[in-house]
Amino acid sequence: MAPVASGHLLALLKRTGLPIKPLLLASASIWQLPALADAPTPVVLEALQVNATALSPLQDPLHLDEQNTTGSRLGLTARETPATVEVKTQQDMQVKGLRTTKEVFSDINGATVGNVPGNPAVLTMRGFSGSAINVMQDGVRVASSTLVTRDVDTWNYERVEVLKGPSSVLSGEGALGGAVNMITRKASLDGQHVDGMFSAGSFNTRRAAIGINQPLSDTVAVRADISSLSSDSLYDIDHQNTSALGLTGSLLYTLNDDLSMLFAIDHFDDSYDSAYQGSPLVAASAAGHASGIVKNPYGLVIDKSARYLNYSPDGAHSGARSTALRWTTDYRLNDDWSLNNLASYYTARRDFFLSGEQTYNRSTGLLDRTDQRISHDHQFWSERLSATNDTLLGDFRNRFTVGGEFNYTRFSNPRQNGTTTSVDPHNPGVGSFPSSDSNNWPGAGNNVVYQSNMDTTALFAEDAFNLTPDWLWVGGVRYEDIDLRRAINDLNLGTRQSFNPTYRPFSWRMGTVYNLTPDVQLYAQYSTAVTPVSSLLLISTANGGFDLSKGRSVEVGFKASAFDGRTTVLGSLYWIRLNDILTRDPNDATLTIQGGSQVSKGMELSTSTQLTSQLQLDLGVSLVDARYDELIEAGGADRSGNHPVNVPHTTANAAVLYRLNTLPVTLGAFVKHASGFYTDTANTYFVEGHTTLDASISYELKNATVTLRGRNLTNAFYGEYSGYSSTQVFLGAPRSAELGVTFKF
Repeated sequence: MAPVASGHLLALLKRTGLPIKPLLLASASIWQLPALADAPTPVVLEALQVNATALSPLQDPLHLDEQNTTGSRLGLTARETPATVEVKTQQDMQVKGLRTTKEVFSDINGATVGNVPGNPAVLTMRGFSGSAINVMQDGVRVASSTLVTRDVDTWNYERVEVLKGPSSVLSGEGALGGAVNMITRKASLDGQHVDGMFSAGSFNTRRAAIGINQPLSDTVAVRADISSLSSDSLYDIDHQNTSALGLTGSLLYTLNDDLSMLFAIDHFDDSYDSAYQGSPLVAASAAGHASGIVKNPYGLVIDKSARYLNYSPDGAHSGARSTALRWTTDYRLNDDWSLNNLASYYTARRDFFLSGEQTYNRSTGLLDRTDQRISHDHQFWSERLSATNDTLLGDFRNRFTVGGEFNYTRFSNPRQNGTTTSVDPHNPGVGSFPSSDSNNWPGAGNNVVYQSNMDTTALFAEDAFNLTPDWLWVGGVRYEDIDLRRAINDLNLGTRQSFNPTYRPFSWRMGTVYNLTPDVQLYAQYSTAVTPVSSLLLISTANGGFDLSKGRSVEVGFKASAFDGRTTVLGSLYWIRLNDILTRDPNDATLTIQGGSQVSKGMELSTSTQLTSQLQLDLGVSLVDARYDELIEAGGADRSGNHPVNVPHTTANAAVLYRLNTLPVTLGAFVKHASGFYTDTANTYFVEGHTTLDASISYELKNATVTLRGRNLTNAFYGEYSGYSSTQVFLGAPRSAELGVTFKF
């Protein structure tokens, strides 16, 4: 090989940043092969040793043997909990490229998620949606998930824990389909370390984050994390600039082996310009490129040629700024008893300036639009104290906790409603969003300030009793006293209404876990939950007279590990019934009553297995059959037997990781599938199912990992959720790419 040529090659390799020395050693023998034919004597080559690399051995991949704070307050592991518990760690989020709340929720087995501007990262699970799913931050439920959940960056979270099925015993009213606990990163005494990431990708999307943990002494440590995300649009929609900022910090003070305190602060700020309301259905004759992904009897289609258009006025946006403070104290009284106290404060300002409904008008060929200008001024205080006992009753272990909590909420909610100009579906002149001047919002009920004050007092208890070393019984109860005071001030009419509903729900659960072997458990559970007919802080005068809807559930399942922990499998069957949902009186369709019901039944299967030292497979499959057992709507239309909106029958996700032998390179493939769903309770609009493929290639350096990732590589065109109107469908993001680096020191 000529010296000049070899010099050019060396320079090229250096510019690539690849590991030059191993490549040169491997190529040396290749360049010497032609010379061997002419060599008069044998040539002895320098021995080249190649060390195969392997994936890290799986260590409890589904986290069955870790304590789970969402499934119980007793310190039970997921293996000891008679319910389905799922965990997503920060490592999972990085490997799978789960950047935001919505993306990590969508990775939950059996879940579907939408980014409706008024309800970001709204979650559907086990056939129930929105306020029937509780979302907490570090164990604190502030309000209905449809009010507080935001689509923020996941960097600030250490893990996301999911308890599926009714869980009002643990998190209060609303937890019918399940509860999700977003657990932030915390200070620890395990040493100084710094980790961070930065990435850039399609649609001018950029992320950057850094976290620092610093022990100050043997008893004090601090941690701080900051994350930033910005994009022209995560969905490649016109005029939808997106930004999110996350700041989390904590101080851990361990006074001694028995007493520790954790002080934490969180601040999140997010904004979405010209809030995208989904793609409206239009007449097939008016579509430039008609798509058949939505089936209906009215000849309406999604216009694929308008896939990137945003019909919201300039100035429309969805944004929130929140700050939370938490003070946690853990005190061990003796070998048997311990105390835990959690005091927290939360404040938020949210704005929803939306063009919520964009409906095709056949007579004009235009899209008729509405405007809503909504703000939230939200404060929340909470105090929770519990005592836990872990001792023997005779020869049997018994774990018991009892406690109480008090929450106070103050909530102000100005709302303005109106209509705006219609626009051409192909060349929209979107105009500007109107200001808050009352002249822009005339008419009764169109310029209103809602005010809510709510006191919630709760008592709760749990017990886990070992009848034998292999047979565990778990039970829990919760009683709540909810006092809501609502006032409605109509600024146009100069009137004020007020009402004061009260609720006294009681929830309970009873379950059992039996060890067939130390690695195989069978479980069964009966549980109850309550959920309001609408979010309590937004409840109307008419709905304020109704009681809470009541749910009950039966679940059976198994949890198993095999092959020295290299394979873990979870399976469950469940049945959930919700009674007392709002329906119309069958004898007078003008009257709304409580008497409807919804039933959901299904199965879930999750597995994680390390097939070889270099090949890992994760798989999740969920089947659900959710139907209204009894539901009559306005005009007397009977919807009994129909499916709820946004509930696909089948969802599945799979992840495959393969580590190369000769280089520190990991290849990843990630598949997600969801079957079709309806956008209306009449079940006339059906959105077809879809499958997406993501892939990644990661190169590991000493303290960093470089990853090239592609999302939706087949560029599937699909609907993922419905909007405020049954004729608006949110489309999934098109194909995109991202290059990122994570590092840790």
